[in-house]
Amino acid sequence: MDKLKRRGRSTLRAFRDWAASNPLSLFPFPKTLGGYSSADGRKDLSAAANIALLAIPQGMAYAAIAELPILYGIICSAIAAIIAPIFASSRHTILGPTNATSLMVFSFFAAGNFTMSEKLHLMPLLVLMVGVICLIGAVLKAAELVQYISQSVLVGYITGAAILIMINQGKHLLGVAEIVEPASNFFGMFRELTRASSAYLWQPALLGLGTLLLYLSLTKWLKALPNFALSLTVAALISAVLSGQSEVWASTVPNFGSFSLSDLTFRYPIASESGLIADISSLLGVAVAIAFLASLENTVMAKSIASRTGNKTEINQDMMSVGLSNVACAFTAAMPASGSLTRSALNYESGARSGISSIISGIFCLIALFVFAFLSPNPVSFIPKAALAGLVIGVAASLIKYRNIRICLRSTPEDFGVLLVTFLSALIFPLYLAIFIGVSLSIFLFLRKVSRPHLVEYEVSDDGELRELAQKQKRPNPAISIVHVEGSLFFGAAELFQTQVQRLVVDPNIKVIILRLKNARHLDATSVMALRDLIRFVRSRERHLIISGATRDVYKVLKKSGVLITLQRGCRREEGETNLFFSAPSNPNVSTRDALIRAQDLLGTTKAEVKIYFDPAHAKKGQS
Repeated sequence: MDKLKRRGRSTLRAFRDWAASNPLSLFPFPKTLGGYSSADGRKDLSAAANIALLAIPQGMAYAAIAELPILYGIICSAIAAIIAPIFASSRHTILGPTNATSLMVFSFFAAGNFTMSEKLHLMPLLVLMVGVICLIGAVLKAAELVQYISQSVLVGYITGAAILIMINQGKHLLGVAEIVEPASNFFGMFRELTRASSAYLWQPALLGLGTLLLYLSLTKWLKALPNFALSLTVAALISAVLSGQSEVWASTVPNFGSFSLSDLTFRYPIASESGLIADISSLLGVAVAIAFLASLENTVMAKSIASRTGNKTEINQDMMSVGLSNVACAFTAAMPASGSLTRSALNYESGARSGISSIISGIFCLIALFVFAFLSPNPVSFIPKAALAGLVIGVAASLIKYRNIRICLRSTPEDFGVLLVTFLSALIFPLYLAIFIGVSLSIFLFLRKVSRPHLVEYEVSDDGELRELAQKQKRPNPAISIVHVEGSLFFGAAELFQTQVQRLVVDPNIKVIILRLKNARHLDATSVMALRDLIRFVRSRERHLIISGATRDVYKVLKKSGVLITLQRGCRREEGETNLFFSAPSNPNVSTRDALIRAQDLLGTTKAEVKIYFDPAHAKKGQS
């Protein structure tokens, strides 16, 4: 008996130690509302209205991409937006359906030749599995592994997915959706679309392209308006008028089916005739892929906004919020939820102060959903499929970031290969396989160069000697921080750039940061993008960033990627000013001396002569 008690106490201590090392909060929402005021409430309410006006039509669009009833997209936009902020650490991310996850759902079911009834039967189980996998990942701290996924994988995958979205919507744009066979890859979609060329219709093409043109024009000239919803509304009104005047138009430009209050019921994951185990086995691959992609999208979005706000984000906590949101969606006839780039950015730009804006926007979506279901005829039944297809094509095209593609293609051969393989895989295979292929290749390359860079802050002593700054020691010049980077600067180090160096910027005394890259190696596209974002972040805080000790390889990558232009912006190059100083093999510290002189020039001070001594004998002794 005593032995069992000892084992029990030992197990309990082990569990407590594990829980302490994995500080997930079951209800962190009250902490994010500290000091919440009525002014914050007005800001959140205004932001919520903007989000809802975008979330409702986007939810329809993403459901159309997945070839699900558009009801599913609206419900997902509502439920995920309400549930996520209760458990998330980020104050601005908005969850709901997205382009990438929607297309992954379509690709999987198209590859398996599932009927619509089979697809709808399996959707609750699929969404539940996505949620459970995210919850398991959050407990195991799997979100921390996201930083090891190369940016080239994401760029290649998103570019391939965008092309698939555009060609898949072509059947609705050309009015041949009823006669083409479903296909799960680019070549199958292209083949089927080409075979139906004799049945192309000009009416839906005219309406779809006209809607796209209106959306692009409004986006360019009237950015403050809810342009997505406005363009769709105008197209629906025009189509309704033309349908009333022309039977040909009414027959060639189909609308979406309506839904009623009876459709707004709870759904439960139920096994098919094959049995629960067989269903889980068939859905496991795509569920893991969607869970991974949803967590990745949410983490990237949360970190991007946190870098602008200065708020701290817990990525494993946010992964838990993604999981719980999907669990909730599984019982409401919804589709998988992920972090939305466009809606999260709109939430931040609209001045939202907390997750309450997300909750209110979800409530607005629910109200709209019930209003649509109550009205007869249902307003959704007036929305032309071709008009929504045109808008989806426009949104998909915006996902293709040519600058990021250029950086990945030109930075290193490894980035070129990863981007190309992931992109081709997205076109050839179902998307859930493509993401696995890209990630596997990225991890393989990571394992080839597992070393991590080491950042050490340096100081110049009174004797002119460059030495490490003690942890609790004050800088001789509080306005200048010298950071030495040692090791590989590949994609696994991007997070280190954006967190450790940004911590220095929080110090109000620091005005200039000098990055010593003398011993930095393996600079790639992800770290170059991180460096570019770091330069912009530092300048947004009215600080300066200078690079010293750069090798020719580092210079070559910076120049080919175009980030050198960003670094040198503001320098009077004709007068010899520069923010990049090359390493001199004969005296490695000369570049740091020159960088310090440049830093003093930026600060407008010459209070002390900068001297850095270099002892070759000491260096040889240290190398032996």
